[in-house]
Amino acid sequence: MDPVVDHLEALDVEYEIVACDPELADTAAFCQAYGYSPDDSANAILVVGKAEARPMACCLVLASTRLDVNGVVRKRLGTRKASFAAAEETIERSGGMQIGGVTPFGLPSDLPVWVDAAVAERDRIIVGGGSRDRKILCAPASLLAIAGSELVDGLAKRVPPPAPAL
Repeated sequence: MDPVVDHLEALDVEYEIVACDPELADTAAFCQAYGYSPDDSANAILVVGKAEARPMACCLVLASTRLDVNGVVRKRLGTRKASFAAAEETIERSGGMQIGGVTPFGLPSDLPVWVDAAVAERDRIIVGGGSRDRKILCAPASLLAIAGSELVDGLAKRVPPPAPAL
């Protein structure tokens, strides 16, 4: 049984599994090694509210952007502070997914999925595959087919380009 593939099949969406070297699973290394643009790659990031109840969500943002943890995420979680979930908490709450392989497909159904509006503007998107040795290439509409997913304007901010070297 593979909960990620099972979920994709249940959604009846088109997708492609893309194998990758686990050492290259982190987004920047993956994009460089396999020729994907950061604008066509989405990071699935588990975020947690710093409160007793520890509310959590899975956020999908383009690799060329930065998640607005202290603004939009914190407010949506309803907490005074929020942060990326630690590696151990990510594994525990995602059903075993490691950072670098987190995907919105196959997550526990009580975990909301928030998709930055910029992700939906792409023709195709590559996201984690549930483990560090694969990714999933699909249409952004596939992400919004997930029960509990929601399109969120301003979830991420564009990362400014690096300053030219002198």
